[in-house]
Amino acid sequence: MTLIRADHGAPRRGATRRRRRRLDWARFDRWLDRVVVVAVTIAVLVGIVALVLTLLF
Repeated sequence: MTLIRADHGAPRRGATRRRRRRLDWARFDRWLDRVVVVAVTIAVLVGIVALVLTLLF
């Protein structure tokens, strides 16, 4: 009969286990920040162009 050891701190031996892909919130947050910066920049540019066109014509 084989004894099952509960070595929680010992490194595993044998086949390597693959980690499941988790959602990396830091990467998602940086991507979302860039999207917001681009959206705000476009909105400001459109507002400036609309203001200039209103004042000129």
